[in-house]
Amino acid sequence: MTIVPTGSAAPPAAPSGRGVGPLLRAWRERRRVSQLELALRADSSARHISFVETGRSRPSEEMVLRLAERLDVPVRERNALLLAAGYAPRYPETPLDDPSMAALREGVERLIQGYEPYPALVMNATYDVMAANRGIVMLLDGVPESLLVPPLNAMRLTLHPEGLAPRIRNLRAWRGHLLEQMQRQVALCRSEPLRALYEEVAGYPLPPGTPDEEPGGEPGGEASAYFALPMRIEHEGRVLSFISSVSTFNTPMDVTVAELAIETFLPADPATVKYLHSLVS
Repeated sequence: MTIVPTGSAAPPAAPSGRGVGPLLRAWRERRRVSQLELALRADSSARHISFVETGRSRPSEEMVLRLAERLDVPVRERNALLLAAGYAPRYPETPLDDPSMAALREGVERLIQGYEPYPALVMNATYDVMAANRGIVMLLDGVPESLLVPPLNAMRLTLHPEGLAPRIRNLRAWRGHLLEQMQRQVALCRSEPLRALYEEVAGYPLPPGTPDEEPGGEPGGEASAYFALPMRIEHEGRVLSFISSVSTFNTPMDVTVAELAIETFLPADPATVKYLHSLVS
Protein backbone atom coordinates (compact mmCIF):
# COMPACT_ATOMS: atom_id res chain seq x y z
CA MET A 1 0.00 0.00 0.00
CA THR A 2 1.59 3.28 -1.04
CA ILE A 3 1.62 6.55 0.84
CA VAL A 4 -1.74 8.31 0.66
CA PRO A 5 -1.54 12.03 1.47
CA THR A 6 -4.32 13.47 3.60
CA GLY A 7 -5.37 17.06 4.00
CA SER A 8 -2.94 19.14 6.02
CA ALA A 9 -4.10 20.64 9.26
CA ALA A 10 -4.67 24.37 9.35
CA PRO A 11 -1.67 26.49 10.36
CA PRO A 12 -1.47 27.08 14.11
CA ALA A 13 -3.14 30.22 15.33
CA ALA A 14 -2.07 32.22 18.34
CA PRO A 15 -4.63 31.63 21.12
CA SER A 16 -6.96 34.60 21.42
CA GLY A 17 -6.12 36.88 24.33
CA ARG A 18 -3.04 34.94 25.40
CA GLY A 19 0.55 35.92 24.88
CA VAL A 20 3.50 33.59 24.68
CA GLY A 21 4.21 33.84 28.42
CA PRO A 22 1.23 31.82 29.70
CA LEU A 23 1.80 29.24 26.96
CA LEU A 24 5.44 28.79 27.93
CA ARG A 25 4.47 28.54 31.58
CA ALA A 26 1.91 25.85 30.72
CA TRP A 27 4.55 23.84 28.85
CA ARG A 28 7.03 24.24 31.71
CA GLU A 29 4.49 23.06 34.27
CA ARG A 30 3.46 20.20 32.00
CA ARG A 31 7.09 19.10 31.91
CA ARG A 32 7.37 19.58 35.69
CA VAL A 33 10.36 21.89 35.35
CA SER A 34 11.02 24.79 37.69
CA GLN A 35 11.84 28.28 36.42
CA LEU A 36 15.38 27.87 37.76
CA GLU A 37 15.90 24.53 36.03
CA LEU A 38 14.57 25.88 32.74
CA ALA A 39 16.83 28.92 33.07
CA LEU A 40 19.86 26.69 33.53
CA ARG A 41 18.88 24.59 30.54
CA ALA A 42 18.37 27.68 28.35
CA ASP A 43 21.43 29.62 29.57
CA SER A 44 19.19 32.33 31.01
CA SER A 45 18.09 33.43 34.49
CA ALA A 46 15.09 32.49 36.59
CA ARG A 47 14.24 36.19 36.78
CA HIS A 48 14.11 36.48 33.00
CA ILE A 49 11.99 33.33 32.69
CA SER A 50 9.60 34.78 35.26
CA PHE A 51 9.38 38.08 33.35
CA VAL A 52 8.67 36.23 30.10
CA GLU A 53 5.93 34.10 31.66
CA THR A 54 4.20 37.10 33.26
CA GLY A 55 4.44 39.22 30.13
CA ARG A 56 6.83 41.78 31.63
CA SER A 57 9.45 40.85 29.03
CA ARG A 58 9.00 39.95 25.36
CA PRO A 59 11.32 37.08 24.44
CA SER A 60 13.32 37.17 21.24
CA GLU A 61 12.53 34.72 18.48
CA GLU A 62 15.72 32.86 19.36
CA MET A 63 14.70 32.65 23.03
CA VAL A 64 11.24 31.29 22.17
CA LEU A 65 12.80 28.54 20.08
CA ARG A 66 15.44 27.79 22.71
CA LEU A 67 12.87 27.47 25.48
CA ALA A 68 10.64 25.33 23.25
CA GLU A 69 13.55 23.02 22.49
CA ARG A 70 14.53 22.69 26.16
CA LEU A 71 10.91 21.88 27.00
CA ASP A 72 10.64 19.36 24.14
CA VAL A 73 7.65 21.18 22.65
CA PRO A 74 6.29 19.50 19.48
CA VAL A 75 7.19 21.27 16.23
CA ARG A 76 3.60 22.31 15.45
CA GLU A 77 3.28 23.88 18.90
CA ARG A 78 6.58 25.72 18.44
CA ASN A 79 4.99 27.53 15.53
CA ALA A 80 2.07 28.42 17.79
CA LEU A 81 4.49 29.83 20.40
CA LEU A 82 6.20 31.95 17.75
CA LEU A 83 2.85 33.32 16.57
CA ALA A 84 1.82 34.12 20.12
CA ALA A 85 5.11 36.03 20.55
CA GLY A 86 4.48 38.02 17.37
CA TYR A 87 6.87 36.15 15.07
CA ALA A 88 6.31 34.19 11.88
CA PRO A 89 6.17 30.38 12.08
CA ARG A 90 9.58 28.77 11.59
CA TYR A 91 8.58 25.27 10.49
CA PRO A 92 6.72 24.61 7.20
CA GLU A 93 4.00 21.99 6.80
CA THR A 94 4.64 20.38 3.44
CA PRO A 95 2.04 17.99 1.97
CA LEU A 96 3.36 14.47 1.53
CA ASP A 97 2.55 14.54 -2.18
CA ASP A 98 4.77 17.61 -2.71
CA PRO A 99 7.70 16.89 -5.07
CA SER A 100 10.14 17.90 -2.34
CA MET A 101 8.90 14.94 -0.27
CA ALA A 102 9.73 12.35 -2.95
CA ALA A 103 12.85 11.09 -1.16
CA LEU A 104 10.93 10.81 2.12
CA ARG A 105 8.08 8.87 0.51
CA GLU A 106 10.45 6.49 -1.25
CA GLY A 107 12.52 5.91 1.88
CA VAL A 108 9.54 5.24 4.12
CA GLU A 109 7.92 2.87 1.64
CA ARG A 110 11.18 0.99 1.19
CA LEU A 111 11.56 0.75 4.96
CA ILE A 112 8.17 -0.81 5.64
CA GLN A 113 8.43 -3.11 2.63
CA GLY A 114 11.79 -4.31 3.89
CA TYR A 115 10.14 -5.24 7.19
CA GLU A 116 7.92 -7.81 5.47
CA PRO A 117 6.60 -10.37 6.22
CA TYR A 118 6.14 -8.59 9.55
CA PRO A 119 3.44 -5.88 9.65
CA ALA A 120 4.45 -2.20 9.49
CA LEU A 121 2.61 1.04 8.77
CA VAL A 122 3.08 4.81 8.73
CA MET A 123 0.64 7.12 10.54
CA ASN A 124 0.18 10.84 10.98
CA ALA A 125 -0.65 12.70 14.20
CA THR A 126 -4.29 11.57 14.16
CA TYR A 127 -3.49 7.93 13.35
CA ASP A 128 -4.50 8.14 9.70
CA VAL A 129 -2.62 5.42 7.84
CA MET A 130 -0.34 6.97 5.22
CA ALA A 131 1.27 3.71 4.09
CA ALA A 132 1.21 0.05 5.05
CA ASN A 133 2.95 -3.13 3.92
CA ARG A 134 1.53 -6.53 3.06
CA GLY A 135 1.79 -7.70 6.66
CA ILE A 136 -0.80 -5.11 7.64
CA VAL A 137 -2.99 -5.99 4.65
CA MET A 138 -2.93 -9.61 5.84
CA LEU A 139 -4.21 -8.62 9.28
CA LEU A 140 -7.00 -6.53 7.74
CA ASP A 141 -8.35 -9.50 5.80
CA GLY A 142 -12.05 -9.80 6.57
CA VAL A 143 -12.53 -6.23 7.85
CA PRO A 144 -15.71 -4.70 6.32
CA GLU A 145 -15.23 -2.43 3.34
CA SER A 146 -16.94 0.41 5.21
CA LEU A 147 -13.92 0.61 7.53
CA LEU A 148 -11.42 0.45 4.68
CA VAL A 149 -12.53 3.64 2.94
CA PRO A 150 -9.60 6.12 2.82
CA PRO A 151 -8.30 7.68 4.86
CA LEU A 152 -7.83 4.53 6.91
CA ASN A 153 -7.46 5.20 10.62
CA ALA A 154 -5.43 2.80 12.73
CA MET A 155 -7.41 3.40 15.92
CA ARG A 156 -10.78 2.93 14.24
CA LEU A 157 -9.60 -0.22 12.46
CA THR A 158 -8.28 -1.67 15.71
CA LEU A 159 -11.00 -0.76 18.21
CA HIS A 160 -14.19 -0.72 16.12
CA PRO A 161 -16.44 -3.66 17.09
CA GLU A 162 -16.59 -4.64 13.41
CA GLY A 163 -12.87 -4.11 12.83
CA LEU A 164 -10.00 -6.03 14.38
CA ALA A 165 -11.42 -5.85 17.91
CA PRO A 166 -13.39 -9.14 17.82
CA ARG A 167 -10.22 -11.00 16.80
CA ILE A 168 -7.92 -9.51 19.45
CA ARG A 169 -7.66 -12.11 22.20
CA ASN A 170 -6.46 -9.68 24.87
CA LEU A 171 -8.73 -6.84 23.75
CA ARG A 172 -9.33 -5.26 27.16
CA ALA A 173 -5.61 -4.94 27.88
CA TRP A 174 -4.71 -3.81 24.33
CA ARG A 175 -7.61 -1.36 24.19
CA GLY A 176 -6.59 0.10 27.55
CA HIS A 177 -3.03 0.52 26.31
CA LEU A 178 -4.14 2.35 23.15
CA LEU A 179 -6.57 4.65 24.97
CA GLU A 180 -3.95 5.58 27.58
CA GLN A 181 -1.52 6.35 24.76
CA MET A 182 -4.06 8.63 23.12
CA GLN A 183 -4.86 10.35 26.42
CA ARG A 184 -1.19 11.25 26.88
CA GLN A 185 -1.00 12.65 23.36
CA VAL A 186 -4.18 14.70 23.77
CA ALA A 187 -2.81 16.21 26.97
CA LEU A 188 0.50 16.99 25.29
CA CYS A 189 -0.60 18.33 21.91
CA ARG A 190 -3.94 20.05 22.65
CA SER A 191 -5.20 18.68 19.32
CA GLU A 192 -8.96 18.93 18.87
CA PRO A 193 -9.02 16.38 15.99
CA LEU A 194 -7.10 13.94 18.19
CA ARG A 195 -9.42 14.61 21.13
CA ALA A 196 -12.45 13.98 18.90
CA LEU A 197 -10.92 10.70 17.69
CA TYR A 198 -10.23 9.63 21.26
CA GLU A 199 -13.81 10.33 22.33
CA GLU A 200 -15.08 8.41 19.31
CA VAL A 201 -13.04 5.24 19.78
CA ALA A 202 -13.32 5.29 23.58
CA GLY A 203 -17.09 5.16 23.09
CA TYR A 204 -17.02 2.04 20.92
CA PRO A 205 -18.78 -0.86 22.65
CA LEU A 206 -16.81 -4.01 23.27
CA PRO A 207 -17.73 -6.88 20.94
CA PRO A 208 -20.26 -9.30 22.47
CA GLY A 209 -18.62 -12.03 24.50
CA THR A 210 -15.39 -10.13 25.21
CA PRO A 211 -13.90 -11.82 28.30
CA ASP A 212 -12.86 -9.82 31.35
CA GLU A 213 -9.33 -10.99 30.68
CA GLU A 214 -7.58 -13.26 28.23
CA PRO A 215 -7.63 -16.95 29.16
CA GLY A 216 -4.20 -18.07 30.27
CA GLY A 217 -2.32 -20.11 27.73
CA GLU A 218 -3.41 -22.21 24.81
CA PRO A 219 -5.06 -25.61 25.19
CA GLY A 220 -2.51 -28.09 26.36
CA GLY A 221 0.15 -25.43 26.82
CA GLU A 222 1.29 -22.74 29.20
CA ALA A 223 0.87 -18.99 29.00
CA SER A 224 3.81 -17.31 27.30
CA ALA A 225 5.96 -14.80 29.17
CA TYR A 226 6.34 -11.51 27.28
CA PHE A 227 8.79 -8.64 27.80
CA ALA A 228 6.10 -6.12 26.75
CA LEU A 229 2.34 -6.16 26.30
CA PRO A 230 1.62 -8.06 23.07
CA MET A 231 -1.30 -7.75 20.73
CA ARG A 232 -2.64 -11.29 20.40
CA ILE A 233 -4.84 -11.55 17.33
CA GLU A 234 -6.59 -14.42 15.58
CA HIS A 235 -5.89 -14.99 11.91
CA GLU A 236 -7.21 -17.96 9.96
CA GLY A 237 -7.57 -20.15 13.03
CA ARG A 238 -4.20 -19.19 14.55
CA VAL A 239 -3.35 -16.77 17.34
CA LEU A 240 -0.51 -14.46 16.31
CA SER A 241 1.38 -12.41 18.89
CA PHE A 242 3.05 -9.07 18.16
CA ILE A 243 5.01 -6.50 20.13
CA SER A 244 4.52 -2.96 18.80
CA SER A 245 7.36 -0.47 18.35
CA VAL A 246 6.90 3.16 17.20
CA SER A 247 9.66 5.25 15.58
CA THR A 248 9.69 8.95 14.72
CA PHE A 249 12.11 11.19 12.86
CA ASN A 250 14.98 12.80 14.75
CA THR A 251 15.25 16.62 14.73
CA PRO A 252 12.51 17.18 12.10
CA MET A 253 12.35 20.60 10.42
CA ASP A 254 8.86 20.19 8.96
CA VAL A 255 5.54 19.76 10.80
CA THR A 256 4.41 16.95 8.50
CA VAL A 257 7.61 14.97 9.05
CA ALA A 258 7.56 15.63 12.80
CA GLU A 259 4.11 14.10 13.09
CA LEU A 260 4.82 10.92 11.12
CA ALA A 261 5.20 7.71 13.10
CA ILE A 262 6.33 4.33 11.81
CA GLU A 263 4.79 1.46 13.76
CA THR A 264 6.28 -1.99 13.35
CA PHE A 265 4.99 -5.24 14.81
CA LEU A 266 7.67 -7.66 16.00
CA PRO A 267 6.61 -11.32 16.33
CA ALA A 268 6.49 -12.13 20.02
CA ASP A 269 6.83 -15.91 19.77
CA PRO A 270 8.40 -18.54 17.47
CA ALA A 271 5.00 -19.73 16.20
CA THR A 272 4.19 -16.28 14.83
CA VAL A 273 7.61 -16.04 13.16
CA LYS A 274 7.18 -19.44 11.53
CA TYR A 275 3.68 -18.70 10.27
CA LEU A 276 4.53 -15.30 8.77
CA HIS A 277 7.56 -16.67 6.95
CA SER A 278 5.47 -19.56 5.60
CA LEU A 279 3.32 -17.01 3.79
CA VAL A 280 6.25 -15.81 1.66
CA SER A 281 8.17 -19.05 1.23
